[in-house]
Amino acid sequence: MAKDSTAAPARKAPKKPREHASAQRLTAAEHSGPMEANEGNGDEAQAGSPHSAYLVPGLERGLRILAEFSAREPVLGAPELSKRIGIPRTTTFRLLQTLAALGFLERANGDRHFRLGVAVLRLGFEYLSSLELTDFGTPILERLRDATGFTAHLVIRDQRDVVFVAKAQSHQSMFSSVKVQVGTRLPAHATVHGHVLMGGLTLGALRELYPEKGLEPFTERTPATVDELHERVRECAAAGFAVSEASFERGISVVTAPVREQSGKIVAAVTVTVPRSDLGEAHERRQLIETVCGAACDLSERLNYRPAADDPTAMHARGIPAHDQNEW
Repeated sequence: MAKDSTAAPARKAPKKPREHASAQRLTAAEHSGPMEANEGNGDEAQAGSPHSAYLVPGLERGLRILAEFSAREPVLGAPELSKRIGIPRTTTFRLLQTLAALGFLERANGDRHFRLGVAVLRLGFEYLSSLELTDFGTPILERLRDATGFTAHLVIRDQRDVVFVAKAQSHQSMFSSVKVQVGTRLPAHATVHGHVLMGGLTLGALRELYPEKGLEPFTERTPATVDELHERVRECAAAGFAVSEASFERGISVVTAPVREQSGKIVAAVTVTVPRSDLGEAHERRQLIETVCGAACDLSERLNYRPAADDPTAMHARGIPAHDQNEW
């Protein structure tokens, strides 16, 4: 055997193609260190994702930590974040220290608790200022406010939340009690804003977004299941608008209509907030719906959307009832 191995010294094993070597390196990086994979309970790898090899685990974990903070939970501790993200406490503490040093977090209630820092706010304002929606939408919201006397908002969806990204404040003093500001987040499944914004989602897409068996209840009118949520979403899509009369917050009613971009995709919603539990008489209600739908259509037109003849939102904007929708 030794003689055979030295009989032809000029012969060399063929080199592996370069792309194969790269693939091996990526595969090795993807699976390097069983401790690393176990730390995040496999979340970082996102098994099955074609882009998982390019994820940076530390960056992903840091961003996931920031995403855990909300208006409902403005202050969180290191032990709780460690449990939620699924990584060791020492790793969590190092990530928290890094985020705090960069200004994205600040300490609250001692060394082990944190809240969002000013750097997050700065990024948020930079994002809002970059939105074409807000540039086009702000003058439309102001005209809507002037026409109705009510505060008008522009709302977008961020996964399972709706986010208020622009506002035209009413001049009426009664609105001082309405605590909805730019940046406010509300649960999409529990609000008509969310039902309107999810108008383009199929039942399968909703189930991916809400894999749990039951949906978190906020009031007795919150959809209890994804199937019920899908029914609400379909009703809003058929109506071309949505009305809530004290169904999410007592003493507050809203009218919301979808904004579409060129392809017809729903990208935002225009809404007015009425500081009472109903929208008034039938003619007041109808006029308010038409005005809100008209504002939504104006913004959609600025985004190069051209509605079909049977578009329900456009029909309401023209004063043609497309669907009679009752309060949830």
